[in-house]
Amino acid sequence: MKKNTKIIIPMAGKGSRLHPHTFNTPKPFISIAGKIILSRLLESLSKVIKIFSIQEIVFIIGNFEKKIEKQLIKLSNDVGVNPIIYYQKTPLGTADALLKAKDSLIGGPIIIAFSDTLFYGNIEKEITDKVDNIIWTKKIKNPHLFGVVKCDSSGIITHFVEKPNNYVSNLAIIGLYYLKNSLFFKEELQSILLDNNNNEQEYQLTYVLENMRKKGEKFTSKQVKKWMDFGNKKRTIYSNSKILSMESKHSELINKKAIIKNSLIINPCSIEENTIIENSIIGPYVSIGKHAKIKNSNIKRSLIQDHSKIFNANFNNSMIGNHTFYIKKEKEVSLGDFSIFKN
Repeated sequence: MKKNTKIIIPMAGKGSRLHPHTFNTPKPFISIAGKIILSRLLESLSKVIKIFSIQEIVFIIGNFEKKIEKQLIKLSNDVGVNPIIYYQKTPLGTADALLKAKDSLIGGPIIIAFSDTLFYGNIEKEITDKVDNIIWTKKIKNPHLFGVVKCDSSGIITHFVEKPNNYVSNLAIIGLYYLKNSLFFKEELQSILLDNNNNEQEYQLTYVLENMRKKGEKFTSKQVKKWMDFGNKKRTIYSNSKILSMESKHSELINKKAIIKNSLIINPCSIEENTIIENSIIGPYVSIGKHAKIKNSNIKRSLIQDHSKIFNANFNNSMIGNHTFYIKKEKEVSLGDFSIFKN
């Protein structure tokens, strides 16, 4: 692979499927087991960055606060690359977002990695001079919710379809791409946005890739070992559980500076520093951020972000944002024989 390869990370979407959690915090900055999603993505790309001497990461962002830009610069510097930031003020789809980075699409190879997806696998071994373009995929049970690819027996993609109404394939595009010629890619992005016959309100990357395929570009599908998606609340909670299961096998996830009093922790759980837990049952599959306080509660399969205070709660499959205060009034109850009480 050429040395001038760039990584492009689009993250300009509103995250509407994760509202209200993304009103103030962009989706890539939601913390999962002590690390924000974007940090985890960069960790997954670390071998690629090192092996191919990548010098530049391109971020495409929306109407974010300036502190988010500062965080992007720090995250990039931490992995030894130069950050370039472009802006998509109006969310008009993934293809439109990528075209905002047109000044960085100057002919060399690019890796596109969407910020609401995590992958596990040695993708650096699959990027070779023998392949022009790679689309990483994963077999799933609900392909109608994703862009999918159809392949021939050798893994060459024969069709790209965006969220098919009828079954086409169960190979979902996970949001990770390698394209050898970014200049040709830019031309196709411009072409589809200028196409007067396209009446879609949003311009999706899948359409661009299908046009490129029809013009003779060869795309190969490579499946990742594991894929975690953070598109909505249900999938975010599920991905949190999977990460906790994996990381608890080789790491201690309860910070030594967490204070746990008269409580039961059912692993796997992640509890960050300076968090206080009293008279509670936590777990399994709970991530709790920094400086939180939880008292008299029963919480399982949930995510709780930093600086939140939760009292007298009974949570399952829940997400609690930063600086949140939740209290449920305690009750005094007397029940006689054979009683049934539901609250």
